[in-house]
Amino acid sequence: MAREAEASRILIFGGTGYIGKHMVRASVSLGHPTCIYARPVGPATLPSNLNLRREFRSIGIHIIEGELEEHEKIVAALKKVDIVISALAYPQVLNQLKIIDAIIAVGNIKRFVPSDFGSEEDKITPLPPFEEFLEKKRKIRRAIEAASIPFTFITANCFAAYFVNLLLHPHNPHDEIVVYGHGEANDIGKYTIKVANDPRACNRVVTYRPKSNIISQHQLISLWEEKTGRSFKRVYVPEEDLVKLSQTLPPPENIPVSILHSIFVKGDLMSYEIDDDDLEVSRMYPEMQLTTIDQLLNIFLTDPPEPARAAFG
Repeated sequence: MAREAEASRILIFGGTGYIGKHMVRASVSLGHPTCIYARPVGPATLPSNLNLRREFRSIGIHIIEGELEEHEKIVAALKKVDIVISALAYPQVLNQLKIIDAIIAVGNIKRFVPSDFGSEEDKITPLPPFEEFLEKKRKIRRAIEAASIPFTFITANCFAAYFVNLLLHPHNPHDEIVVYGHGEANDIGKYTIKVANDPRACNRVVTYRPKSNIISQHQLISLWEEKTGRSFKRVYVPEEDLVKLSQTLPPPENIPVSILHSIFVKGDLMSYEIDDDDLEVSRMYPEMQLTTIDQLLNIFLTDPPEPARAAFG
């Protein structure tokens, strides 16, 4: 069983994106034949994306260029793989219905991991703009369940590199850091590949919430001050201001504000308990070394963080 899982053929949608490329590299490093379904190269394709595609081809990754509307092309690709992972950014969430249709048509997929990687949408109720977005993700979950497609839903709970960069702006010369609310509400790629091949995670929700990485905004800022030798002025944004912005900003600008409220003010990531029989990634794989917040900040001291595109929620 274990050897069979190690040989699983994996197809990743969004494999050249912010999260997806880390999953692709992890998949290859763990010995899986890996391919990517990506948009065709065009005039708007960034040089960094072209370089990434060259890197992937050099290590044997097959890139299938196509649109999500090309049903037959997706079906043909799915016939050659065992596991499907979607790392599509949040504006494309409902486009995953096209992937589901193709998975139903082929009938051979052993596991589908949709693009969640954010909050546990079945357990929280945030401000309306974020709630509307999460309802789209719930629609994907319910469609997968209704089609009896073997799945793993992943709740990454505010993955560190994105939000540490968002809060600290590590290479910003200014000595101000924005604190949302009162500041006290407290490596995705490799773990996603692991759980997608793990029989324990079939038709289950897997939560990424290691205790060692639970930290408040104030604790994070203090740790950054200690490492940099700088002192930062905390500029507070009251909860009522975030709520007002969520009501007055036009979509999609109101969504990130609502996400900030959910995470940093309400503390939705920590508002529900993880029971002993729930699947939490650090408990599933205690032998694997997690990147701690302390280690991440050490990386930020020397390496500029890459620009993050809309991939959270």
